[in-house]
Amino acid sequence: MSTTARAQRPAYRCAECGWSTAKWVGRCGECQAWGTVAEAGAAATSRTPAAARPALAAQRIADVDVDTARARPTGVGELDRVLGGGIVPGAVVLLAGEPGAGKSTLLLDVAARAAEQSTGQVLYVTGEESASQVRLRAERIGALAERLLLTAENDLATVLGHIEAAEPSLVVVDSVQTIASGQVDGAAGGVSQVREVAAALIGAAKKRHIPVVLVGHVTKDGSLAGPRVLEHLVDVVCQFDGDRHSRLRLLRATKNRYGPTDEVGCFELSDTGIRGLADPSGLFLSDARTTPVPGTCASVSLEGRRPMPTEIQALVAASSLSNPRRTTSGVDGSRTAMTLAVLQARLGLDLTGRDVYVSTVGGARAVEPAVDLAVALSVASAASDRPLVGGVVAIGEVGLTGDVRATVGVQRRLSEAARLGFTTALVPRHGAEQLKAVAGIRVRPVANVQEALLVALPGRAAPTDGRGGEAGRPAP
Repeated sequence: MSTTARAQRPAYRCAECGWSTAKWVGRCGECQAWGTVAEAGAAATSRTPAAARPALAAQRIADVDVDTARARPTGVGELDRVLGGGIVPGAVVLLAGEPGAGKSTLLLDVAARAAEQSTGQVLYVTGEESASQVRLRAERIGALAERLLLTAENDLATVLGHIEAAEPSLVVVDSVQTIASGQVDGAAGGVSQVREVAAALIGAAKKRHIPVVLVGHVTKDGSLAGPRVLEHLVDVVCQFDGDRHSRLRLLRATKNRYGPTDEVGCFELSDTGIRGLADPSGLFLSDARTTPVPGTCASVSLEGRRPMPTEIQALVAASSLSNPRRTTSGVDGSRTAMTLAVLQARLGLDLTGRDVYVSTVGGARAVEPAVDLAVALSVASAASDRPLVGGVVAIGEVGLTGDVRATVGVQRRLSEAARLGFTTALVPRHGAEQLKAVAGIRVRPVANVQEALLVALPGRAAPTDGRGGEAGRPAP
């Protein structure tokens, strides 16, 4: 085949990453996206557009008015925390989450609060439910605001017409995958449709300085559905997730042009609506703080920059199985297995023929290494059937040698532990001299798990290594 013949063959290009191929395929060979490969056609002739007279002359950066770009509070403190103080006029926020997480409930509450605080109107566009269904939810959660407008539309042109007619101070679109444009081929939710709908809504937001909140679907693996360019077009991308069997919901910002991306908002979802939790410790800590019971130990994990109290509970029971169970919930199963191996190999804790269950309280997820020490202490306490001393909180990573390694954010964790009423904190010895004193809490640096057990379980006999000697020492 000649070079000219090969050049005239039709080329197919991926709309997501630009990968090209000589024949059509259903899945991109580069980014692995489905349905994004389309015929590119003949190469377009490169043309330079003629210069046009600008509508507004360029001005000095120091003369640009910043008042229009200042964040305005939404009335929901936890949402404002994640957004960086509030929502900026003209900003486009994309909120993604699994079905049933509470996205529509949260945004309906935000829209009602914004309608009560603002002098203008708020427009809520629903493409997934009927207006009567949204009305019933608003009545249930107390979101029947006078200036809150509701419309059930799936056509992009009609939605833009509603925005032009109402001139709202806030627009909520639930969801972007259900809106379609008549000017673009394909069903709603397709790559071309989502790109066109998002571009049109973003253009309306920037032109009219109206903040727009878009609800987005997620795929099976939890990532945002639709073209990747959608995340690049919007100003803020938030992830709203949580276990459907738990009341706790967490809101995180994965992209934020106006604020930080390491803040976390906590919400409690109930039958009467959703409310922000400025202090979620009531969900994560049980009454074991005041009445110690065997197998419990508290820790403080970090969600972004926010310290979150976490209670680790362990249960060690006799097993009738040849291969005893090792079951975890809310903690990292691999790290828990390594911690159990350290307790057996370095401390002589005999777990042979015994099931071990480790879990968190309130559906919290504690997967960072800083909770390793709390897991080790809770398992040791459950195995000996003795509670830890009252008011103890454990922070530190456990290495395979049994040492307690340093972790990040210890100072913030200590401040949160002191606020919650804990009196003794076990922290890694390395870096402890740089910690500032926190009123009401005593810091006990420990070098290894053995030292931590001597503090948390006073009077506990040294575990044996199975040969008649103490763990870590040679047998006589």
